[in-house]
Amino acid sequence: MDKIFFAGFGDIARRISLQPELTGLPQAVIVRSEEKFEQLTAQGFNAQLDSFDDPENLGALPLAGRTVFYTAPPPGGGFTDPRVGVFCTQINADNLPAKVIYISTSGVYGDCGGALVDEKMPINPQTARAKRRADAEAQLQQMAQTFGLPLVILRVTGIYGPTRLPLQRLQQNHPVLKPEESNITNRIHAEDLARICVAAALKGESGDIFNVSDGEHGTMTDYFNAVADHFELPRPAQIGRAEATQVMNPLMLSYIDESRRMDNRLMLQKLGVHLLYPDLSAGLVACQKELEV
Repeated sequence: MDKIFFAGFGDIARRISLQPELTGLPQAVIVRSEEKFEQLTAQGFNAQLDSFDDPENLGALPLAGRTVFYTAPPPGGGFTDPRVGVFCTQINADNLPAKVIYISTSGVYGDCGGALVDEKMPINPQTARAKRRADAEAQLQQMAQTFGLPLVILRVTGIYGPTRLPLQRLQQNHPVLKPEESNITNRIHAEDLARICVAAALKGESGDIFNVSDGEHGTMTDYFNAVADHFELPRPAQIGRAEATQVMNPLMLSYIDESRRMDNRLMLQKLGVHLLYPDLSAGLVACQKELEV
């Protein structure tokens, strides 16, 4: 990697930018917020105040020769990702990235009934959210094929970190499913995800797809209970699935309606990643330390 470009700059991109392998490299970024534009410019980024949602006024992006970390989420609604489509229009023979790392979601596999899922499993997105990600993957794969551009897709499980914990939901006593009705989910700590993104940029090959998970399988109820116990909060009330359909919002229901065990062996073996937080217990300790800083 010689130069970096961030398409989107939330918590994960920020963590990627701070990884030691990127120290001293020229880093460019597109942001929509004037506040973030000024902040990143002051930090030495080549920041561009623009938006994929306004393609008619979008200026040329400096992609040539850069490793691109695409972390921007799709817009809400529909089954496609027009932001990725606009990004792809920026790529041509004279503005060709060195490599693109795309953060997708394990949700593209759909409900697998708790089965172990590796990268050979055909995708079967069932929620609108997952269908937007599957569309983004397809657009990027077509673009990569057209230009011979190295593309690595990371199918990421539930991300947790100090700013992503369900502390407010616990304080407000939002319910969770009874353990016997709760499906299997998977997670990854935000810092480990950032490190995996850099490893994918360094070691991933064109066409690679990696499941990103810490390898520990548990239920959403297990997760909420573990967070509650660690931060000395009351465990949430438990309800049955029938009641959950009446009181939980559609987004939460979409998370608890699917069950799969993500196989992370290819990520560990090919990318040579040593996870800092291979289980939730270690990750929560790190979250608390970061919150106390």
